[in-house]
Amino acid sequence: MNKPLTVQEVPASYQVVMDSLPLRVGYKQTEVGVIPEDWHARKLGDLASFRTGPFGSALHKSDYTHDGVPVINPMHMNDGQIVPSRSMTVTESAAAGFSEFRLKPNEVIIGRRGDMGRCAVVQHEHLGWLCGTGSMIVRPSSGVDAEFLQRILSSASVISAIEETSVGSTMINLNQGTLSGLVIQAPPLPEQRAIATALSDVDALLAAQDKLIAKKRDIKQATMQQLLTGKTRLPGFSGEWEVKRLGDVCWYQEGPGVRNTQFTKQGVKLLNGTNIAGGTIVLETTNRYISEKEAFGSYKHFLVDDGDILIASSGVTIDRFHEKVAFALLENLPLCMNTSTIRFKVNETELLDKFLYFFLQSDLFKEQIGKQATGSAQLNFGPAHLTKININLPLITDEQTAIATILSDMDVEITALEQQREKTRALKQGMMQELLTGRIRLV
Repeated sequence: MNKPLTVQEVPASYQVVMDSLPLRVGYKQTEVGVIPEDWHARKLGDLASFRTGPFGSALHKSDYTHDGVPVINPMHMNDGQIVPSRSMTVTESAAAGFSEFRLKPNEVIIGRRGDMGRCAVVQHEHLGWLCGTGSMIVRPSSGVDAEFLQRILSSASVISAIEETSVGSTMINLNQGTLSGLVIQAPPLPEQRAIATALSDVDALLAAQDKLIAKKRDIKQATMQQLLTGKTRLPGFSGEWEVKRLGDVCWYQEGPGVRNTQFTKQGVKLLNGTNIAGGTIVLETTNRYISEKEAFGSYKHFLVDDGDILIASSGVTIDRFHEKVAFALLENLPLCMNTSTIRFKVNETELLDKFLYFFLQSDLFKEQIGKQATGSAQLNFGPAHLTKININLPLITDEQTAIATILSDMDVEITALEQQREKTRALKQGMMQELLTGRIRLV
C-alpha cells in the first residue's frame, strides 16, 4: 500500500488536491504540514533565543594563533559535528573578551552563510569555543531538546524555507529575523528526545561503517605497499623485479585546454578532473560539451577509449588522490578529454592495465608525484612530472595479474561496504522524514 505524501513531498501544482484529502485520525493540518494533534507549530523565536557571531573586524590579526581557542564558522560544521581547524583559533586572552559568543553545552550553532543546514549541537568538549562571524548561536528554551532542534534545522523542509526567504540574493545570509520567524513543528519534550535518540543511533551506525571502510582502505594501502614493491611475494612467484621509468612501459596524454567559446549545449561531453571522483567517472552533472564536428575533427586525438586509465592532475589533495583514478568504460563514451586530466595506455607486453591502475592509487605513486608536482595543499602535475616516476615491475606478467586480483578483491569488499553505508544513509533520510513529521510515533 502506498504511503500518503506529506506536504513537503508534493509538488506545488498538486497542493490543492492534497488539501482536499481527508486527514488521518489524530492528525491536523498546520503551517508546517500535517502533524499529530498533540504537536504544535511554533515560531522558532518562541522556542529559542539567538546570538549572531561577532563582526569580523572585532578580531584582529594578532588575536589568531595555532592550537588556541577554536573559532567555529560554517566550514567547521559537517554532518552535525563540529570539526575545528588548528589554524582557525584565537588566544585565550582574546576569547575572554568575547564571553557572550563563547559556546555552552546544549546550544546549537548554525552557519548563516553559504550552504544552509550546517548546524551542530555544542557538546561539553566544545565549552568555551568561540562562535565565528559566519555563525549564529541558537539557545533552546527549557521545553526544547537541542538534539531535536538540530535535526529540524538541518532538515530539507527548513533549508527550503530559509532559501525561499532569500530569493534574489546572490548569497544566502541567515539573520536572526529569518530564524526567529521560522515556523517549526514542536512535539512534547519526551518525544523530541526519543526522536533525537533514534536518529543518533543511526548516526552511530554510520560512524561505525565509516570507521570500518577507512580501516579497510588503510589495509589496502598497506597491502599495495608490500605487493607493489615486491617486499611480500605471493606463493608460487620468485625472481627479480625491475625498476623502470613510467614512460617506458606506458603511454600517457594530457587533456587539451578547450576554450569556453567552444563549449556547446550538446554534443560530446568534456572530461575535467572534477568528473573523476570516488574511483569512477561522474558525468551526470557536467554541462560542458564540444560539438561532434570538433570532437571528431581537431580534437579526435583526445577522445577517450574504452579501458583508458584516467587521473585528475590538478586541484587534487594528496590524501584523496586514490579517489581520482578511474577506468573509462564503454558506457562513458564518447568522451573528450579537457584540462586537468591525463589518460594512460599500457604496453601489455610489460605492464598490465590493472597493475598500473593500482600503482597510480598507491602511496608509492603519491610519494613520487608529491615531490615532482607544483602546489602544496593541492597538487598540479603533467607529463613532464610523470617522466620522473619509477615503477617496480615483476618480469612475469602472471605475477602482476595475481597481485591485481588480490587488490581487486579488496576493492570489491570496500565497494560492498560503501553500498551498505549508502543504504544506511537512505534509511536515515527516510527516518527523518517520518519521525520529524510525526508519521511514525515513538512514544
